[in-house]
Amino acid sequence: EMSGQLNDRRIELIAMSAPLHDIGKVGIPDRILLKPGKLDADEWAVMKTHSRLGADAIGRAVADTRQPMGFLTIAQEIALRHHERWNGSGYPDNIAGESIPVMARILSVVNSYDAIAMPRPYHASRNHDEVIAILEAERGGKHDPYLLDHFLGCLDNQ
Repeated sequence: EMSGQLNDRRIELIAMSAPLHDIGKVGIPDRILLKPGKLDADEWAVMKTHSRLGADAIGRAVADTRQPMGFLTIAQEIALRHHERWNGSGYPDNIAGESIPVMARILSVVNSYDAIAMPRPYHASRNHDEVIAILEAERGGKHDPYLLDHFLGCLDNQ
């Protein structure tokens, strides 16, 4: 199932489009985006709009192009779906499992690693073992277990 979705061209398009996944955060006020503490419920509701804001912005760019740009179509899907969760508890639409596009599931794992490992206004950086433990705890909840295993396998092989 997965190999048909991830040929070399598709992987190249995912890599090209991945940097746009959080483009919608340009529409989030800095007071929320840069808040050093935990977001309250109202702030969190605003923050969660970034996925749809990004997908809408990329969609407008796609509509303005004269010829198809495959990476933008993938970028739009990733922007919209990278916070959906394997168990259906994500956003914006609470979709689950294989209903989440594979490229968004891949980005979710990679984005989580980065978000956990790197310092943020609301937490310090964490070491590799801590990051792996947190990702393992998210197996089957936030992340596709199959893709998480492959990602962790790639880390082990470095």
